[in-house]
Amino acid sequence: MKTITTTTLSALALATSMIVGSQAHADEASARAMADMEIQVAVATASKAWKDAFNAGDASAAAALYEEDAIMVVEPFGTFEGHDAILAFWTDIVSKGFDDVVYANTVTTVLDGQSARVAADWTMNNAGGVITNELWVIQPDGRALLREDHFAITK
Repeated sequence: MKTITTTTLSALALATSMIVGSQAHADEASARAMADMEIQVAVATASKAWKDAFNAGDASAAAALYEEDAIMVVEPFGTFEGHDAILAFWTDIVSKGFDDVVYANTVTTVLDGQSARVAADWTMNNAGGVITNELWVIQPDGRALLREDHFAITK
């Protein structure tokens, strides 16, 4: 009888341990999902702000959504490093009448607790292309800013 009681207690302890472990795993997965969602919302908000600024012809507001030392690679025009170079690029594009940018087939991939990559197709009134890598990074104030922006103009 003692062996049955010991075996029963051991089985009960194992089952309790599995339930507690399973709940801890579920809590951890839920916390990760919430963190990913917060990053996705911050990136979507910043991306919308960028598109709104660009479509309003406000190159300065669009450039303000890049980190100070960001890198922008535009095929076929080249690489633009830092805020001033990026602002000059967008100012030139806006001055030429480009606007009405729209993203399609957007894919956001959360990389870690502080960053996400966006890829998409894009069109505007006078051009179109593909975004291969927008690297958005969450700043200390909770906003997302572009650290890298790689896109191609294909039409």
